[in-house]
Amino acid sequence: MMANVDIGTADILVLGATGKTGRRVAERLQDRGCRVRPGSRSADPAFDWTAPEGWRRVLEGVSAVYLAYQPDLAVPGAVETVRAFLAAARAAGVARIVLLSGRGEPEAEDAEALVRASGMDWTILRCSWFCQNFSESFFLEGIMAGMVALPAGLAAEPFVDADDIAEIAVRALEGRYSRKLFEITGPEAISFIEAVSAISWETGREIAYMELSPEAYRVELVRQGVPPEYIDLVLYLFGTVLDGRNTPVMRGVEEALGRPPRSFFDYVRRTAAAGVWGGGHG
Repeated sequence: MMANVDIGTADILVLGATGKTGRRVAERLQDRGCRVRPGSRSADPAFDWTAPEGWRRVLEGVSAVYLAYQPDLAVPGAVETVRAFLAAARAAGVARIVLLSGRGEPEAEDAEALVRASGMDWTILRCSWFCQNFSESFFLEGIMAGMVALPAGLAAEPFVDADDIAEIAVRALEGRYSRKLFEITGPEAISFIEAVSAISWETGREIAYMELSPEAYRVELVRQGVPPEYIDLVLYLFGTVLDGRNTPVMRGVEEALGRPPRSFFDYVRRTAAAGVWGGGHG
C-alpha cells in the first residue's frame, strides 16, 4: 500500500473538472485547502483527451488524479486512450488514480483492469446513472419543454447523487480507500417515468413522458441536431446498461461513508426548491 497523499500540499488533477462529478470533487478539494489542477480544455494548461502531446505538462507535479473520461468509457477507442494516459501518469510520478467507472459497461470494466494493473495506487468508483442527469444535462431540455421522450423498455435504475460520488472521491484521493472498488448506487431503483413524475409533482408543472422505439428515438435525436457519434453512444448505453443488469441496489455509499446514500426524491426536492426546473409548490 502506498503512503497517503497530503492533500494540503499536493497537486491533484481533476479530469472533467467542469462536469457533474469533477466540479464537485474540485470544489470539495479546494475547501480542504488542496491545490487543485483542473483538467479541461479551458484550463491552463489545457487538458484534452485527443491531444496526448499536452498531457505531460498537465501531469507535471501531480500526485493524484481523479480520472473521469469524457464523454464515456464506452466510446470506441476510450480504453486505449486511458491506457496511454495511465502510462503518462505513472511516468510523471503520479501515485494515485481514482477512476469514475460505470456499472454494467464492458468497456468500463476493461478500463478498471488497466487501472488495477497500472502500478499506481487506485480506487474505483463504479456508479449508477446520476440524479443530476435530470437537472444538469441529458434530460433537462425535455423537462423544461414539458415532454421527456425516451426509448421504451428501460429498466428501473438506482440513480445516485453526484454529491455522494464526490464525497467518496475526495476521501479516495486522500488514500483512505487504497485498492478498493465501490459499486455506488442510490437507495432505491425507480423507473424513468417515476423519476419524471416526481419532478412534475414537486414543481407543479405538467411534464409528459413518452416511450419511443429505438428507431423513432434515433430519428428524434437527429431532429434535435445531436451528432451521429453521440446518438450511437446514447442508444448503446440505453440498450446495454438499462436492460435490468444495473437495477439491483448496492451498498457502496454505506461502505465508504458509513451512512445511507441520498435518495432520488430528496434530490428532486432540493433541486426543485432551488428553482432549476421552474414552478414549485411554495
